[in-house]
This record gives sequence, structure tokens and C-alpha cells, in this order.
Amino acid sequence: MDKNTGRFALLRQLLADGVTSLFGNPGSSEQNLLDALRDEEFQSIRYYLSLHEGTAVAMADAYARALRTPAVVQLHSYAGLANGLGMMYYARRGYTPLVVVAGEAGLRYEALDGQMAADLVTMAKPFVKSDHNGPCAWRVVDSGSLLRLLRRAFKAAATPPMGPVLLVLPMDVLDQPNTEPIVATRPVYSRIAPDAGVIGNAARLLSGAKNPLVLMGDGIAASNAQDELVAVAERLGAVVWGANCSEVNMPASHPLFAGYGGHMFGEVSRKYTALADAVLICGTTVMPEVFPSIEGIFAADARIVQFDLNTSEIAKNFPVTVGALADPKPALGMLATALDDVMGAAEKKEAGERIRRIEAQKRGEREQLRASDAAVRDRTPLRASRFFEDLAGRVPDDALIFDEALTHSPELLRTLPQDKPGTYFQTRAGMLGTGLPGGLGLKVAHPDRVVVSVVGDGGSMQTIQALSTAARHNIGTKFVVCNNRSYRILKYNLRQYWKDHNQPTDQAFPDAFDLARPILRFDTLAQGQGVDAVRVEKPEEIAPALDRAFGDDRPFLIDVVLDSGL
Repeated sequence: MDKNTGRFALLRQLLADGVTSLFGNPGSSEQNLLDALRDEEFQSIRYYLSLHEGTAVAMADAYARALRTPAVVQLHSYAGLANGLGMMYYARRGYTPLVVVAGEAGLRYEALDGQMAADLVTMAKPFVKSDHNGPCAWRVVDSGSLLRLLRRAFKAAATPPMGPVLLVLPMDVLDQPNTEPIVATRPVYSRIAPDAGVIGNAARLLSGAKNPLVLMGDGIAASNAQDELVAVAERLGAVVWGANCSEVNMPASHPLFAGYGGHMFGEVSRKYTALADAVLICGTTVMPEVFPSIEGIFAADARIVQFDLNTSEIAKNFPVTVGALADPKPALGMLATALDDVMGAAEKKEAGERIRRIEAQKRGEREQLRASDAAVRDRTPLRASRFFEDLAGRVPDDALIFDEALTHSPELLRTLPQDKPGTYFQTRAGMLGTGLPGGLGLKVAHPDRVVVSVVGDGGSMQTIQALSTAARHNIGTKFVVCNNRSYRILKYNLRQYWKDHNQPTDQAFPDAFDLARPILRFDTLAQGQGVDAVRVEKPEEIAPALDRAFGDDRPFLIDVVLDSGL
């Protein structure tokens, strides 16, 4: 067997780039590559088999988020690529670095229009990141540039703004001789900050605010800038809202952290954005809701400063006073220092008073919510808050949480407030089905940590086959399915639509929102795929279920039957 061909060279390049995990679903046009993967030379690369391509991409997405490094996904021809495109778009909206490789039959068949012939590059263009050259999707047409393009793919995926890229691999190109040198891909340095003049101007614009606001997103976590963000917020006495925010960008228990906005309706976020007289935007899109407000987001005379590594997001939808290309960590660090210099004693005193007022308000709201949870604690059907309260007593402080609980996320966050960077990951971009594979990706990234994935019943059915991957590879994620027997989030959204259109809000919901027929038994669905599971319907069943779940490091699923009311 000739080991000096493209398929072996490609795997050697993956080794040089530190790749140890490959997520995919095999097909006939990748068979030669996966055959080479069996060679002893590549035993350090583990292939995680997913029985649907969406599961493979979502696993890779969570893996890359957890390790802050590009993950590699293998898809099969047009069919596999099409099945993975939804999750690739999810990764694109979340700026996750993924290198997706897709096989095709071969260049020699180009003129014959075989039954799996398709323009994979064109298919992928709307779903991959773009740089100044356009969409980051390429097809290898000569073995002599196979590794050149693979390194380009890694570099593009990992260069801010990060995202998924595609490399199409014709089967016959992989079988051709390859003599390219194996050289590790080097990242592009992007730890840049505005000059002192820009920072000083920003500090002066923000320093005199009476009602300052910070809007932030996952660019903070990507830059490891949580401490710098807190420093700026504390100096300003500014309330902080997450916009495109799905990770720990600021400790949730911090008095100035207001919560996660930017999900569905712009009218919700406008209630606090329009009140601010000075706004700092950093590391986020503005605004990312499904139904964003068109106007009136910010007060007409508000002073707005925006820092981001993605220049396309700066002033994309709304004018700003100061906008600058900047990595959040150095930029916010410089801004905190500049605020110390420009803020007078009176301004610093006012900022401290604001912090105390905001902290008291947050404490009062939290106590009210806890009282509401306590009032229904022992009711049946179960409330999510009761289960999460018991769950919180079992998970260690360094546990990783994947949150696709959607309408039950508020209860989860009340009981498991995430303060440590790299421990909390929420679904993004309105995508369903990320929770089961997302929990697997986190556990593959951190096999020695406890991983809990909290998912809805509707989302679980999108990628239920992920449980077979958990069993096959003994990935010890603990799954919690919030089984409220409905697309509950759609009920909330339709009720808001009725309200906005002056219609009665007590109407019957569409039958398609109901998941009670047939009864979905997630415990038996899990057991049928080799994952141990239990169904919980009463408060007294919670503790025994958690005992079983955390008794070992094997995958386990708890099907929690919850109240379906709104």
C-alpha cells in the first residue's frame, strides 16, 4: 500500500495541527480516507460516528467551543453536506471554528453527471464564514495543493471573526501522490487594540453617563476578557446585558449582570436599551433577535461606543459615536484605565451608588423568583425549578452545562448560576437539536469533567440518534430532557403575536404545537440506543434518579415529566 498519497498526507497534516478527534458520518466517497485512518500512524485520532450529519456538526461545534480550537467534521457528498448545513449555519452565527471536509466521487467523473454529482462549494457558501475573498469554501483540484488548502481552511476558521469553512475532497485527488511538506498551521495574531486617542475619546463619552449600559456577547469569552469587562462595568456603574450571549462572558452572580437578552422579540430588549444615555457594545451583534425592533433601539442623543474584532458588525444596523476594530481584552483593559483617569470624584461616587441600587434591585427580584419557586416546589406535575434545585446539589463547581432548555432556561440559571468561564454553553441562533450532541461534544473535549446537558423534548427529537453515539463511544454525558409535551416556546411566541395584534390571548393553540400524541418516552428511546435512563414524574423520584445518573461515568438520561402550563 502506497502511503505517500493525499489521503495519508491529509491525516499527517491533521496530526501536525493537533487534531485528536474527528466527527462524522461515513460515505462511499470518503472510504479511502477512513481506510487510511485505520493505520497505526493515526491511532491518536479518534473517529466519533454520528448517525446523522447534524449530530456530527453539533458535536464538533460544542467541542470547538469548549477547547477554543478548530474542530474537524467529515461529511459525505451532497447528501451529508445538506444534512449538516443547518448546524453549520448555527456554527456560523455563533462564530465557532469548524473545518468541514466533504468527499465526492472524483474529478475524473466531472463530465458524466453521476447521481451524486453536485456543486458542494456553491451549496455551502451561505452557511460558511466569509472573509475579504468571499465565502470560505474550496475544492481541491490538484493533489499538490491539498495541504495548502487544508492549512488555509484551518487558518480561516480560526481567524476572527471565526466560523465554519468547507473543503471538498475528490476521492481520486486523495489517491494521487502527494509530496507537500507537513507544516503546522500557525494562527494569525489578532490581539489588537485601538490607539490611546480612540480609547480616551471613548472613556470621555462614557464617563459622564447617568444611565450607562453595556451590551456584550460571546466575543468576550472568546477573548478571555471577562475580568476586563467587569472592571469597565464597575467603573461606570453600568448594568450589563448579554445580547449574542451564550457563554460565561460575565459572572451571572455579579450585581451588574442583568441577564441574557436578544433572543426573540426586539421590544423586550428595547425596554432597557432605549433608556441608556451612554452605551458600550463589545463582542456582540446588535441586536440578534428573531424579530428585532427596527427603530428606537437607542435614545436619539445616546453616546454609543462599539469595539469588535468583526468590523462588519460595527455600526451595521445602528449609528455609533465611536467604532473601532479591537480585541475585547486589551481594549477593555485600556478603557478601564482611561476611565480611572477621566472620571472625577463625583462621577465615581455616582457610579458606586448606581451599583448599590442595581444590586438591591437584583437581590429583590431574585428573592421574589425564589419565593415563587418555593410555592410550587412539591407540586405534581413537576416544576422545572424543583428538579434543577436538586440537580444543583449534585453537580460539582467545575461541571460543564449545555443549556437547550429554552423556556426552562430561566429556572436552570436561577439554580445553577454560571460564574466560571468555560462552564456554561447555551444553544444559539434559534436552532433546535443542539443539546444532545452538544453535551457529547463537551464531554469529548473534557472527559474528566462532569457534563450535564439539559434539553427540551422537541429539540431532543431533532437529534435523538446522538444517544447511539454516546453509547457506542461510552461518552458519559448526563442528559436531562424537560418533557413538557409541547413546543412550549412557540406557545409563548404566538401569545405575544396575539397581544401585538390586539387578539385574545386565551385562544387555543395550533394542534401542531402539541407533542402529547403519541406519548414520547425518552427513557425507552434512550434504552433502545444503549443508554441507561429513567423517567421522573414525582418529587420523590428525583433523588433516586440523580443517584443513578451520577453513580458512574457512563451516559445516562433522565426523562423529567414537567408541567406543560405557561
